[in-house]
Amino acid sequence: AQKTSTSSASPPPLFLLGRPIAPNCSSSKPLFLRSVLRACMMMSRNAFGRTLPRALHKSCCATGPRSCRGIVSTTAPSLQYETAQAAGIKIANRGIGAPTTSIALVAKAGSRYEPFPGFSEALVQFAFKSTFKRSALRITRETELLGSDIGSRHSRENIILQTKFLSGDLPYFVELLAEVASQTKFSSYELNELVINLIRFRQQALLVSPENLALDGAHGLAFHRGLGNNIIPSSSTPFEQNLSTEALAEFAKAAYSKPNIALVAGGPNSTELSKWVGQFFADLPTSKPKEALPSHFYGGEQHIPSKSGNAIVMSFPGSSAFGTPGYKPESAVLAALLGGETSIKWTSGFSLLAKAAENFPRVRISTKNHAYSDAGLFAITVSGKADQVSAASKSAVDAVKRVAAGDVANEDVKKAIALAKFRALEAAQNLETSLEFTGSALINCGKPYQVSEIAQGFDRVTEQQVKGLAKSLLSEKASLVAVGDISQLPFSEDLGLTV
Repeated sequence: AQKTSTSSASPPPLFLLGRPIAPNCSSSKPLFLRSVLRACMMMSRNAFGRTLPRALHKSCCATGPRSCRGIVSTTAPSLQYETAQAAGIKIANRGIGAPTTSIALVAKAGSRYEPFPGFSEALVQFAFKSTFKRSALRITRETELLGSDIGSRHSRENIILQTKFLSGDLPYFVELLAEVASQTKFSSYELNELVINLIRFRQQALLVSPENLALDGAHGLAFHRGLGNNIIPSSSTPFEQNLSTEALAEFAKAAYSKPNIALVAGGPNSTELSKWVGQFFADLPTSKPKEALPSHFYGGEQHIPSKSGNAIVMSFPGSSAFGTPGYKPESAVLAALLGGETSIKWTSGFSLLAKAAENFPRVRISTKNHAYSDAGLFAITVSGKADQVSAASKSAVDAVKRVAAGDVANEDVKKAIALAKFRALEAAQNLETSLEFTGSALINCGKPYQVSEIAQGFDRVTEQQVKGLAKSLLSEKASLVAVGDISQLPFSEDLGLTV
């Protein structure tokens, strides 16, 4: 009785879904657990299924709708890149706090900057092989044990070394990227027995793709050197005569110099990333590589016989990359308006060339603006059966003339603006596609590829700008490349183009 008078009042009994459980939960923990289990067993399965949603709903709504939404909502990751510098290396990071991390080293060393054909491709094939610290076998075993994905590729302007891994392994993969950039071992046996054969396989793959052959030819006609260099040397190019381990080592030293590279990441903490970059990338050379000549559009015409298929690329001066002085968002809008491929299943879509392609069932048409640091190539590609390719190409030129004359519905232009905006934002949001864009922008312009600025550019595009761009395409020189059965494929004068 004395103990009862001095103690505080007993807590009210607890209830589980409306049924009383232990009257005093604090008195005995085992008793409390047994009471909970007993109460659960007393209820039927159907009653539990009906009562639980009501109980959760009442619990949520008692604290207001905002709390109810908070239970299932998650914080959206930021799509903006944070920029920094460590050891003279430009860094852009999207710290999304994910369990996995992606880091890409972007070097301005694509085929545009190679001294001889095949150098960029050879440098890509040597990536993640032997370094002076690790053998190729050791790199393979270590990355497999950690659970990761590594690879390398190159475009006309950039070499990209990409790694994807568990976020806790950040120090290892930053060190590995630094090793590849500064300590790759260019062995003669690997060059002669592996790398050269891989380049030859890539050449064979290019030969069976008339679209890629035509696109390479269109770049060559449009820009001659620099951007006109083939991504993969053509099969008739004697690239082996200039390719040596000593020459590759010199090219790599210039390609991976500090002013010529940027690191782009998604996932890690920015402070931690800068710390490891500063530690492992300190020994990279600081010499500034030789700049390429400015791009100039020349135009021209070329017909290449091939048994692999038929393709025509009609190309015009286009928009350069986002953030550069020659950037024109209306180029992406015009590409979406002309189109040729639908983004909606079972429909041809609203684009002019998609509707035209309905009359040519054995033809594929696509329109794209290929953007670079100081130039762009606006290309319409038509591939398929030779006689239908010829007719569809004429329809494509007629579609450009329709846009230039303003013979397009205002609603279609609005759809094209929305689609172009979606594609640009989707590419910027997707870490896989934005790595090269962001790294290239950092190297050339000093700022990353930001989502908010891209959206604002498309919001300002007008119908008159799209119409004016179409007029300029028809009034300026074009480059036309036809691959396939050239006896049936048209020439520029057949299409009304000036080359």
